[in-house]
Amino acid sequence: MSENGKTPTPMPRMKERYQQEVVPALMKEFNYKNVMQVPRFTKISVNIGLGEALQNSKAIEAATRDMTIMTGQKPVVTRARRSIATFKLREGMPIGAKVTLRGNRMWDFLDRLINIVLPRQRDFQGISPDSFDGRGNYSLGLREQLVFPEIDYDEIDKVRGLEVTIVTTSDTDEEARRMLALLDMPFKRG
Repeated sequence: MSENGKTPTPMPRMKERYQQEVVPALMKEFNYKNVMQVPRFTKISVNIGLGEALQNSKAIEAATRDMTIMTGQKPVVTRARRSIATFKLREGMPIGAKVTLRGNRMWDFLDRLINIVLPRQRDFQGISPDSFDGRGNYSLGLREQLVFPEIDYDEIDKVRGLEVTIVTTSDTDEEARRMLALLDMPFKRG
């Protein structure tokens, strides 16, 4: 027990591994003089776009339920910023859901993503090592939410894709790629 009477939460195993293995390896490899120069993860953003929400109002509820189960956090419903007549879209209509994970939830999600979710994909050959944005942030798309073991196949109404963006403090893609590779991110070879 700590001073405030609560038991301290254990450190996520991926965070522990990052601090004990990845930080020293990156310091040596990129010749950092100070630990504060080593790139870190700041947040993970998970996003589902719901174009079908215009016709099916229950799509938002189903997607937010699935995202809550996948991430352990309630998503924010994203709304259209402006009206587009060709898509029959009005300003303020719900068109998606997003979650921003930080802290221990971020580390737990990253652990599950690398070790459980990605290997469960159909015909998985590895993820592209080129999906960096030039500033050390990595984005990947998943075709279906069923790759998450928490999602019950019988409970879903429709298979939906989602986008996961991993935001780092890295200045270059090379540093971020190496940091993810040291955490066993399954990049394609070649």
